[in-house]
Amino acid sequence: MKVNLMPFSTLRLSSNITHALQKSGYTAPTPIQEKVIPLVLQHHDVMAKAQTGSGKSASFVLPILELWSQTKGEGKAKIKALILTPTRELTVQVANAFITFGEFLPQKPKVVSIIGGESIGDQLYDIQQGCDIVVATSGRLLDILKKQQINLSFLDFFVLDEADKMLDLGFAEELDVILKALPLKRQNLLFSATYPPKMLDIASKITQKCIQVEIEYDEPTVENITQRAIEVNRENRGPLLRHLLDTQNFELVLVFMANKRAADNIASKFKKHGYKADCFHGDLIQEDRTYTLREFKAKNIHILFATDIAARGLDINDVSCVVNFDLPRSPEDYIHRIGRTGRAGKAGIAISFIGHEDKDHFALIEKRCHLKLFREQIAGFELEGIAPPKEKGSEPIKGKRKSKKDKAREQVKGSDGV
Repeated sequence: MKVNLMPFSTLRLSSNITHALQKSGYTAPTPIQEKVIPLVLQHHDVMAKAQTGSGKSASFVLPILELWSQTKGEGKAKIKALILTPTRELTVQVANAFITFGEFLPQKPKVVSIIGGESIGDQLYDIQQGCDIVVATSGRLLDILKKQQINLSFLDFFVLDEADKMLDLGFAEELDVILKALPLKRQNLLFSATYPPKMLDIASKITQKCIQVEIEYDEPTVENITQRAIEVNRENRGPLLRHLLDTQNFELVLVFMANKRAADNIASKFKKHGYKADCFHGDLIQEDRTYTLREFKAKNIHILFATDIAARGLDINDVSCVVNFDLPRSPEDYIHRIGRTGRAGKAGIAISFIGHEDKDHFALIEKRCHLKLFREQIAGFELEGIAPPKEKGSEPIKGKRKSKKDKAREQVKGSDGV
């Protein structure tokens, strides 16, 4: 990443916003902020490609606050900006960024975060009292649109943050419903780490005139991270992890699991072994998710077993080690996962467990991420045996499962929250 000595003040941000930046310890914009902020201030639609950790949230938060403050009228607040994110945690984080960076504006923005797991009644009340900026997960926004209790007709800004991740959550089918509630004349800002064909299809529905900005962060994202690949039989991964925790000076460890049940089970086992461990995934109620993250940040929890919901957007600067207990499905997710360590200029370690079943997939991850890691084996936990033969799966039975569109329609008709 290039060293940027240009101060924020050169980006035509007001003294009130630069004051808030200084108070928060920000002195110079990141490359994505340097490119995107002027374009937003010039009222362009933007489609930006940048990795998690690049500072892209501030690249839309800051100019939206600047433009909003210039046009803020009297009377009851009207929703001028709608930001959609893939997770509850990122929603709250972005909402807090608007509040933090708008602290010294003559009129502070009224910001409402809309997420599942919390009272929809309270969120509806906050909206009806008047608000300027709404940050939401798409599922809960659909619930509120269904109730016809939100007016988006005055909207000036529509933002998709971590748009590619939203695709994985069925957002493509929800988008049409949301777009119908928005005015045609608006400024569109799309941020994504990758742009697969589906993402480009979504972008074409949202805007036909965007300026594309691309910041490649693969190398800088991982430059402070020591990456290790340790070969181990699947049944020995738990004992090996305990061995590493006992012999290494890891302060905070984030362990990625394949699914929610696995995260629950292993967290329970590690607690029984005396470790300060817990789990984090989408099935937890919001109160528990918030509490667990707060305890992890406060270092009261030392080991957090999580699904990929923790791979993006979580602002935790002190994770000393990330462990891929189960490998991620895609090379992009590998970069996002290990990017949870080595943040804010600190060194980090990323460890991936490689069994016989994982060798081909990890080789693909290495190829796509331009890596070549030495395969380690730890004494007492060596990889034994041979790879099991690959079995061809049975043919899928057509017509048995509901399509994503059917599921989205059902959600719009009768969902009470995500």
